[in-house]
Amino acid sequence: MNEKERLLVLDAGNTNTVFGVYEGEELIGSWRIRTEKDRTADEYSVLMDVLLRQGKIDPASIGGVIVSCVVPPMLNSLERFSLLYFGVTALIVEPGIKTKMPIRIDSPKEVGADRLVNALAAYERYKCSLIVVDFGTATTFDGVSAKGEYLGGSIAPGVMISCEALFQRASKLPRVEIFTRPKAALGKDTVSAMTSGIIYGFAGMVEGIVRRMKLEIQPTPKVVATGGLARILEKECDCIDETLEFLTLEGLRIIYERNR
Repeated sequence: MNEKERLLVLDAGNTNTVFGVYEGEELIGSWRIRTEKDRTADEYSVLMDVLLRQGKIDPASIGGVIVSCVVPPMLNSLERFSLLYFGVTALIVEPGIKTKMPIRIDSPKEVGADRLVNALAAYERYKCSLIVVDFGTATTFDGVSAKGEYLGGSIAPGVMISCEALFQRASKLPRVEIFTRPKAALGKDTVSAMTSGIIYGFAGMVEGIVRRMKLEIQPTPKVVATGGLARILEKECDCIDETLEFLTLEGLRIIYERNR
């Protein structure tokens, strides 16, 4: 393979922005940074230069860029960054892009780019009916038919959004670290009670929504999780069959290949 065929995939979410570099179908590097909607194209160029060189990837080897962005103010900067730094026009995941996935909802243009990318990547991997749970800024649930059709889904508050609301509105409650598993459902102090409520509460929500969706998708779908907090919550959700950390990046690679 010509090195110039390496692909940069970029998923700009509300909380984090994730970059990845593919050589063919192999992900050879990935990075996660905080999303800042006012960052300029020059700032992205400097940051990307550091990240790529730390990963021992020559920036000159990048021959294509694809962007999924749910933060509209960032899109112009990301497009300019692609032209400025790599000399290529970024492919933007937007309505009308070729996915080969029929969208069976009332307003197809309303489907978030990240949700469609996740659904496509999961279906290409398993070729069966699916429910994809993404633990991001929002917690999203997306259904896919056995024929590879996007069926719709559900959107709930994300873990961090809910935690921030709790911390801000309940002035006597401290901020707690939620990246550890609760020792028990019955917390013996305020911190352990909050940890239990947050982790087990979200696990119960996930299991409840998945159970209801399974009644509407036949044959019984496989449940796949992704997103920043998936590894923590998968241990508490009996309904999750598999967790794929880079599902969104893989979906972007597939869409790029279909639109070359």
